[in-house]
Amino acid sequence: MIASETKMDEIRLIEVNPEFIEEIEAFRQEVLSFDKDNEDRFAGCMSLDTLSADEWVRVCDLRKDPMTCKDAGVAVPSTSYIAVRVSDNRVVGIIDPRHHIDHPILGSWGGHCGYTVRPSERGKGYAREILRLNIQNAFDMGIKKMMVTCQEGNLASEKTIFDNGGVYENTIDVDGTYIKRFWIDVENRL
Repeated sequence: MIASETKMDEIRLIEVNPEFIEEIEAFRQEVLSFDKDNEDRFAGCMSLDTLSADEWVRVCDLRKDPMTCKDAGVAVPSTSYIAVRVSDNRVVGIIDPRHHIDHPILGSWGGHCGYTVRPSERGKGYAREILRLNIQNAFDMGIKKMMVTCQEGNLASEKTIFDNGGVYENTIDVDGTYIKRFWIDVENRL
């Protein structure tokens, strides 16, 4: 059942690696099935909709290095993390923090990270915790202020961002879709 109101179990962020291929594939299949009509269904999971889990793990490895990220189809390096529930090693989400946003799209509306929670794990607080844990990643990358965005009307995402100290800056029109921009003061959230 989706959007259960059960208590969130402890999770940890683990850099994407081959050890979790089967769980990543199960995550992928669940999102493809449940969110089939949502064009933004794999936020923070770039290419997971079109690549197998094996290939996606390989591409994630290329994306984290500034020298090879272009080979993976991106201009800005990022390091992808899976959110793993400690009690059963289930992948409950994925987040992709970008090393910087010195890029026209990322600097205007893409932001420092995208993330997706597994449909059967939504409504349990995992998005809030994934973003909270990612603040340490941002700090480790030298990011002082982290831009996080969401579509206007996505109240769950807005709440997640506010709960992590996000401060609303403005709303911009991106080809007819309104995107809300927020900033998180990384140093003051640790």
